Order: sequence, then structure tokens, then C-alpha cells
Amino acid sequence: MKPLQSLIVLLLAVALGVVGAQWLGANTLNQYGEVIFRYGGTDYRSTLPQVALLVLVSLLVLWLLWSLIASPFRAWGRYRRKQGRVRLVDGLQAYEHGHWQRAEKLFDGAAQDQEVTGVALANAARSARARGDDTASQTYLQRLGAADATSLALLRAEQLLADDLPVDAINTLDAANLQPLPPRGLWLRSEALARAGRAHEAYGQLGALRQSKVLPADALTTLEARLAAQALLEAADVNALAAQWETTPKALRADPAVVSAYAARAVALDWDEPALLALEQALDQRWSDELVELYGALPASRLATRESNLVRWRRVHDGSPALLLAQGRVALAQGRNEEAEVLLHEAIAAGAGASAWETLGASLLARGDTTLAAQCLANALREQRGEDSIALVRPEPAVVVAPRATVEDQVMTPVPPVYDADRPRDDSGFPRIP
Repeated sequence: MKPLQSLIVLLLAVALGVVGAQWLGANTLNQYGEVIFRYGGTDYRSTLPQVALLVLVSLLVLWLLWSLIASPFRAWGRYRRKQGRVRLVDGLQAYEHGHWQRAEKLFDGAAQDQEVTGVALANAARSARARGDDTASQTYLQRLGAADATSLALLRAEQLLADDLPVDAINTLDAANLQPLPPRGLWLRSEALARAGRAHEAYGQLGALRQSKVLPADALTTLEARLAAQALLEAADVNALAAQWETTPKALRADPAVVSAYAARAVALDWDEPALLALEQALDQRWSDELVELYGALPASRLATRESNLVRWRRVHDGSPALLLAQGRVALAQGRNEEAEVLLHEAIAAGAGASAWETLGASLLARGDTTLAAQCLANALREQRGEDSIALVRPEPAVVVAPRATVEDQVMTPVPPVYDADRPRDDSGFPRIP
């Protein structure tokens, strides 16, 4: 109790004592009864109100004496608690600033206060781990286990997830003495289940996470969509995929990531019809370039229906490059290469990117135009690297030109010598040239 409160209580007690003394001086108190106390052969008589007041005053005096005796110890305890709080606050500040060793020492000192032992040791373990001293971190964790088993389990699970050991994190959080898990434990367990390839189990914990409000609404919605998509991708067979799709909320059945996961897994299980139907329903509800590109890239089935749907959607979304790419792929699957190439050129002009260049290259390669196909594939690589594509250049046909004959290459025809008997000759008998 604070000194001011003690003083007020003492003044009230004195005031009550004065009023009670005046009241006890009256002679009419015998009617309330008498108390006889015998000690050593002597009887002491008094009225009941006087005895009650005496007992009350005695208790008050004893309380005051005890307060005076215990006040130094209480003051020392308050001082230690205050120092522990100061060390804890300074340690948190040092931890936020990155002074790991100083923060560790401050947390170790703050752990002497039993009220903050769990918080101080948990942060001391984090500080030791941050500076790379795993031995010291394990020492703090052992001390933390004796003070707060739940905080120890949460911290171990957090470290195991950071070390990419989700199964060990799940086993740590599934201990019987930790149930029911606190909100942060539920979130850590859901994350560990998702990383361990058990997203369907994590999806079942969303109700508890929603009730605990450990995550804001937007983050919980994002987590729900991620877990739903991963659970669909993890379906072992067609029956499991259908069951998981039925449990998926209707709001998520139009989400691009969830529908893409369902369609991809259905195609992998040779279940093309439901994949196409889910994509068509999702695109009718909410347009998505990602979904329409996937719609055109699925294996060749229901090509006529897909072409009519793409034409119908193009009336509303004429400028969509993914829609043009999907139309080009469907036309290419139907064997209409020239029409497909026209659509793919339009998609490239609209900004379809590397996928359109790759599809155009495949079409040109199928028609035997290897030169332009190589240029298309090179542009696809450029688009993936973030570089600008280069316009296609069709090589001109080679013209064969006959080589010109030079004077040295001409065959000189020998001219037979002409002998003229009338011409004068030299001493050797050869005719002289005029």
C-alpha cells in the first residue's frame, strides 16, 4: 500500500477510535452483553462493544507494526522489479537496433524478475541466435522451459520453421501439455502443416484462426486462398480432388489461384472436362487474363466449344492479350496454322510476351520455316530476360550470278605463224618485222 493511503487509513482509524471511545463511555452498553476474562485467578469484566473495539485496535496496531517492519523489504522488491523492467525495455530497444550481445546481457539480467522471466529469456534466446551462438540460445531455452513451457514451444517451432523443418515444428506444437494452443501457436502450426505438404489439415484450422483473430482480415483471406489452392494441388486422386473442391467456399471458386490449381491438378489426373467447366464458370463470374491463358493452353479437347467461348468473351474483352493468345492456341490445335499465326501476331502486338512468341515459333516450326521459328524462340528468351524483342526478318531468296571471266581466265587460241617467202630474213632465217 502506498504511504498516502496508509496515512489516510490511519487517520480514519483514529477518528473512529475517538468516536468509539465517546460511545463506549456510556453506561448503557451493558445491555449488549458482558465479557468475563479470567487470568491468574482474577476476573476481568467488560462490555461486548468494548472488547470488540479493543480487538480491532489491537489488530490495527499489529498491522501497522508489520507494515513498518516489512516496508524496507517491500521497497527493495519494488526497486528490483523496477530495475528488471528497465533492463527489459533497454534490451528490447537494443534488440531492435541490432545490438545482439548487449540485448542478450540485458535480457539475462531482466530474467531475475519472476514476473518477466519468460519474456526476457525468450528474447535472450533470439538475441543469441541472431549473433550465431546456438549453444547460448539452447541454454536460454532450457531455462525458459522451467519458467514457461508454452513460450518455449512457440519459440522452438519458430526456429524450426526458420530452419525449414516443418515436421519437427508440428511435433513440438502437438505436445499434450500445450493444448489448447494459443492463437500464435495455431498460426505457426498452420504454416508448418502447409510447408509439410498437409495443406488440407491446415485448411481445417481456419475456423479456429478466424475466431482467435491472430491475423487481420485481409491476411486471413490471403492465407485461406493459398491453403485452398495448395490443398487442391495435393489431392491424390480424382475423388479426393472432387471432395476438396466441394468443400471450397463458393467465393474462392472464382479466385484465379484456386481455379488454376484445380484445373492443373484435374488435367494431371486426366480429368479435362471438369477443369474446362470450372474455368468457364470462373471466367463468366470474374474475368482474369491468367485463367483465360490457361483455358487456351489446356490439352486439345472440346475445341469447338472453347473457340465459341473465346469468341464470345472477345466481344467484351477485345484488348486482352491473353485472350488473343488463347484463341491462337486453340486455332493451332485445330490445325489452322495461318489463322493462328495472325492471332498470335495480334497477341504479341498487344503485349502477350514470351508465351506468344514461343507458340508462334512452334507454329512456324511445324510448317517448316525454321529460320523464323528460331527468331521467335530467341524473342521469347529476350522477353523472359526483360529485353526488347526484335522484328522478324524473312531472308530473301539467293540469286545465282555467273562469274565474269577475266583476261587471265580466257583461253588464248594460238595463231599459226604466217611465213612470207618474199619478206627479208635475218641471219637465223626468221622473217623481219617491219
